[in-house]
Amino acid sequence: MAFSAADVPGWTAGTWALDPTHTDVTFQVRHLAISKVKGSFEEFTGTITTGDTIESSSVEAEIQVASVNTNQAQRDEHLRTNDFFLASEYPTITFRSTGVRVEEDDILVDGELTLRGVTKPVTLDVEFGGVTVDGYGNTKLGFEAQTKINRKDFGVSWNAPTEAGGLTLGDEVKITIDGQAALQK
Repeated sequence: MAFSAADVPGWTAGTWALDPTHTDVTFQVRHLAISKVKGSFEEFTGTITTGDTIESSSVEAEIQVASVNTNQAQRDEHLRTNDFFLASEYPTITFRSTGVRVEEDDILVDGELTLRGVTKPVTLDVEFGGVTVDGYGNTKLGFEAQTKINRKDFGVSWNAPTEAGGLTLGDEVKITIDGQAALQK
């Protein structure tokens, strides 16, 4: 099933740039098997190219690893080290779509995620928020995209045992992009 511009109010074929003021790139991972640690990346860029159909669209994004923020400076520094992101050697995380598909009411963006020099296929489950014109006459689109990865698949395997016999961190990392993009003129 292919949606055309006529099927989605305001759908416009074109090139859209992520608006960093209105976009959050966040992650969460299980901590001590009882709660979750959440964080974000403060510096990123992204381009969405929309076609006449959703399926003819594409996405590219780049995240600056050093911009990681978990609201705890010591942990953020640890995340930048060889135990986790190895930011000095791999300063960016990138995503490039390889295809977009619609399954019932779901928009799925397949692509390649590169983290710490390792590239793996991932699928983003996208909730399309719509298209509107802001108070300054700029055309904007909104979305939320989510995926889950196993951090060990990307060479991020640090862990430590807890006194209770478990491990400090879970392997599954949930990634969420709550985004807004502006149509480029």
